[in-house]
Amino acid sequence: MAALEVESTDVIRLIEQYLKENNLSRTLAALQDETGVSLNTVDSIESFVTDIQQGHWETVLQAVQPLKLPEKTLVDLYEQIVLELIELRELGAARSVLRQTDPMIALKQQQPERYLHLENLLARSYFDPREAYAEGSSKEKRRTAIASALSSEVSVVAPSRLLSLVGQALKWQQHQGLLPPGTRIDVFRGKAAVRDEEEEKCPTQLNRTIKFGSKTHVECAAFSPDGQYLVTGSLDGFIEFWNFTTGKIRKDLKYQAQENFMMMESSVLCLAFSRDSEMLVTGGQNGKLKVWRVQSGQCLRRFEKAHSKGVVSVLFSKDSSQLLTCSFDYTVKIHGLKSGKMLKEFRGHTSFVNAAIFTHDGHSVLSCSSDGTIRVWNVKSTECVQTVKPDVGSGSIDLTINSIHLFPKNLDQFIMCNRSSTVAIMNMQGQIVKSFSSGKAEGGDFVSSLVSPKGEWLYCVGEDCVLYCFSMASGTLERALSIHEKDVIGLAHHPHQNLIASYGEDGSVKLWKP
Repeated sequence: MAALEVESTDVIRLIEQYLKENNLSRTLAALQDETGVSLNTVDSIESFVTDIQQGHWETVLQAVQPLKLPEKTLVDLYEQIVLELIELRELGAARSVLRQTDPMIALKQQQPERYLHLENLLARSYFDPREAYAEGSSKEKRRTAIASALSSEVSVVAPSRLLSLVGQALKWQQHQGLLPPGTRIDVFRGKAAVRDEEEEKCPTQLNRTIKFGSKTHVECAAFSPDGQYLVTGSLDGFIEFWNFTTGKIRKDLKYQAQENFMMMESSVLCLAFSRDSEMLVTGGQNGKLKVWRVQSGQCLRRFEKAHSKGVVSVLFSKDSSQLLTCSFDYTVKIHGLKSGKMLKEFRGHTSFVNAAIFTHDGHSVLSCSSDGTIRVWNVKSTECVQTVKPDVGSGSIDLTINSIHLFPKNLDQFIMCNRSSTVAIMNMQGQIVKSFSSGKAEGGDFVSSLVSPKGEWLYCVGEDCVLYCFSMASGTLERALSIHEKDVIGLAHHPHQNLIASYGEDGSVKLWKP
């Protein structure tokens, strides 16, 4: 077998990606300067191009800042920003960008006439696009040209490549017998999370049951994004981490081994992990939020008055700096993790808000409510920019909308599950793209839904305690499983294994496999 050769520049880029993902910006800049190797990656080229074409310059500049780009491309970008700031009459900001940024200083030295043209436009009391743009050009054409030039300079790399490669190498060593199974592998911190890429299949059999006794039951559950943990939040306020292979409590977390469990003062109605799986946020029936460090069990932050009634849904923002919540108090809110304060409030629903999610670009929030509507909110202004009343189920009644999820195969679409026997994929304009029905005339209304990580399967639970498994590819109901004795509350899917957890009022969590 030929020896594999790894380019040293690729190793540097792996380290640079790790530094970028962990916000170590000064170390990243120093490494790029010292080696002359630049990362030049973005999270998504589609989002990057969309941000340029829609003039979200703040987001674009943040993305561009760590990149090494040709001077001409940067000059074109900054010139466009100056023109658009002048058009918006943001003259102070335009002046700062024109006179204080490196690309514009370079323009002044190399193309004084072009620079002077911008100074002249800035000095005028009006803005005329015919003067600003050359003949045959326009703001939209310039944006498109800049998007094309910038996107050709960047690439998208799968997240956490360095950790994935370390994980794969350890797995290979285990496979070769160099590491016995179950060895605790300390790669500087914690365990190496190994990702098994499985073809998505729907569950057919019960793999394990975790019983909670007669006086309590699980109200919410989630798998961590790294696939290591299953966590549950209960009616009695307990938050517990489980080994989902054995169905036993995780004793490798010291605080659990000593029976010092994470606790809320009331029922835990919702919980969510940060993207790096290091933090957990929990929301209570009493309207409080707590943020925890998973490894130590320490409570990092409390929000005593997050909502005036129970917190129904909670999510971390992509960068884990903010929390998106919604509640029985009819509101949706964004809270700052650093400040411990509410940053934004979205009002307009006329009943319980059952779920709230960020759109993939982070500029909007989608929320769904028992008032039968889905609302689209602008994060910056907190205004409701659209209200959608899905035409699914009984048209004359405002059917409770239980949940919304972004569709992994097309992030401009979402999956809407309301209190009917039909679930739908919808676009952001509120049109139904595809719908799936249990075919039950009565007694089979859905109470919860879930989409598999890659978007191959859609799972819905009915009030009949049946799990309906729909294939996204064929659009058909492939399987129906009776899963609990009493009402089912919800579902959770492992991030990269064919493993589903269901939990209900019968006091059990059940794990299902193909």
